[in-house]
Amino acid sequence: MRSDVSVTSGVFEANRARGAVRFDVHARDGVTRRGVLHESGSLRVRFPSPEGEGLSGVFVNTAGGVAGGDSFEIDIAAGERSRLTLTTAAAEKVYRAPAAAAQLNISLKIAAGAHLGWLPQETILFDRARVHRRFDIELDDAASLLLCEIVVFGRTAMGERMEQGEFIDRWRLRRGGRLVFAETVRLDGNIGAKLGRSAVAKGGAAIGTALIVPGDEALVERIREASESFASEVGISAWNGFAMARFCAQDAARLRADMMAVLARTGAALPRLWLN
Repeated sequence: MRSDVSVTSGVFEANRARGAVRFDVHARDGVTRRGVLHESGSLRVRFPSPEGEGLSGVFVNTAGGVAGGDSFEIDIAAGERSRLTLTTAAAEKVYRAPAAAAQLNISLKIAAGAHLGWLPQETILFDRARVHRRFDIELDDAASLLLCEIVVFGRTAMGERMEQGEFIDRWRLRRGGRLVFAETVRLDGNIGAKLGRSAVAKGGAAIGTALIVPGDEALVERIREASESFASEVGISAWNGFAMARFCAQDAARLRADMMAVLARTGAALPRLWLN
C-alpha cells in the first residue's frame, strides 16, 4: 500500500495546470487580423475590438494563478506588416511550490515590417514560489519589438516579501537570424537576503526590463530626459541595434509608474488595462 505522502504527491501531480496558446496574425489592406488560433488547458487569449489598424490580445489564465508543476506555452507569429499588442487581464501570481517549479515558455516571431508589443502586467512571486521562464524571440531585420516585463518579489503593500524560492529567467533574442542578446537571471535559495545586497537590488522588491528594437542612443537620450523624476533606480543603454531600460524599486507601484513613463517616451500606446 502506498504511503499517505505518495498518495498526496500523486494527487498534487494530477492537478497541475497546463495551458497553451498558439496563433498568428497577418495584415490585409493595412489592417491586422488574427489567423489560426489554438488554445488548450487553462490559458486563453481574447481580442477586444480592433484599435485602428492594429490588433490587441489579452491573455487570461483561468487557473487563477501559477503553482508548482504548472506548465504554460505561448507561441505567437506576427506576419509581415502586422501590428500586435499583447497584455494580461491582471497581474500573474506565482504561488508557493512544494516540489517541481512552474514552467513558462514564450516564443515570439516577428516578420519584416511587423511590430509586436509584449506588455503584460506584473508577475508577482509569493514566498517559496519556484518558476522557470524562457523567452525565445526571432525578429526580421526590418521588424520592431517592444517587450516589457515587471517581476515583484512579494506583495510589499500587504507586508509580504519573498524570502525563499527560485526564479530562473532565460532570454534569447535573434535578429535576422543572429543572436544579439542572451541573458539568464538566476535567483534561488535565500532570495530575500540576496535582494538585500547592494550589488543585487539593495533591498528592492521589484525589477523591470523594457527591451526596445530597434533602439539607439537618440532613444536612450529621450528616456534619460525623464529619468530625474523616476522613483526607481534605472539604467538605460543601447547596443547591437536595440535599447534597454532596467529598473529596480522598493515597491511595484513606483516601478510601474516609471515603466509607463519610459514606454511613453517610445511613442507606444499603453494597453487600456494598464490604465485602470
